Amino acid sequence: MTGLARGIAVRVMPTITVLRWRRRWPILFRFGMLSMATVSVLFPFLWIFLASLKPPVELIRPSLLGFEPTAVNWSEVWLSSPFARYFLNSVIAGGITVIVSLIVGAPAAYAFSRFRTGGTGLRFLILAAQMMPPALFIIPFFLMAYYVGLLDTVWAVAIAHLTFIAPLVTWFLIGFFEDVPRDLEEQAMVDGCTRWQAFIRIVLPAARPGLGAAGLFAFIMSWNEMFYALMLAGGHSKTLPVAIAGYWTFRGVDMGKMSVAITSAAIPVMIASFFVQRYLVRGLGGGALKG
Repeated sequence: MTGLARGIAVRVMPTITVLRWRRRWPILFRFGMLSMATVSVLFPFLWIFLASLKPPVELIRPSLLGFEPTAVNWSEVWLSSPFARYFLNSVIAGGITVIVSLIVGAPAAYAFSRFRTGGTGLRFLILAAQMMPPALFIIPFFLMAYYVGLLDTVWAVAIAHLTFIAPLVTWFLIGFFEDVPRDLEEQAMVDGCTRWQAFIRIVLPAARPGLGAAGLFAFIMSWNEMFYALMLAGGHSKTLPVAIAGYWTFRGVDMGKMSVAITSAAIPVMIASFFVQRYLVRGLGGGALKG
């Protein structure tokens, strides 16, 4: 019996091994593909960061390692230039855009989700600003900013950003408000709350993750926008994208300082994206899939 059992085991073991590999290879394949995608995404950031630590002589050699790191580029950008002011301008413009977009977009999204205001057609119409080229609006924006004295200020940039970010925030929030049970606010109104009080006390706290994701998404969009900032701001009111482009001059590209500026601008966006990714697809698709 022992010899027979051993013979059976010898014949069965290769089959079991093959079955195990057939079950594991899809997992290994997905792991390999995700690893390649991660490397392809992170490699440019690594290259730019290392370039910010290289002296000018080393920048002409395409090498990742084998150089002596230096902080000269970082000190010249952050301490010997107005880059910190440009960084603050982007923070201010993004903050204004986020606050106003949420104040305007949250009630609008609630109206779309609860009362079906305007039907499905109006839901898509609010995204019309996303379909128009920015060059179509820049002359009216420029003239209005000039006549009201906001030209070359951060306020002009923030107002221009609101024209396409606020509608997108509204679209983003519709799906989250759809997920809030109607019974909660109806119970609050039975207990004596008005519709507005139920919205403030019940619906907004329940949709807090969506509000946070929408705010971060709006900030990222404002942070990365360059066209309006280039046309409406200048001098001390520049934002980061315009300041980064300024390192490309008629004498060439100051690659070391530009790498510092790009790294400094990318870090907040990467941190914000880490928190917003869970709700990004859900929010962008919710406005179309609901109702």
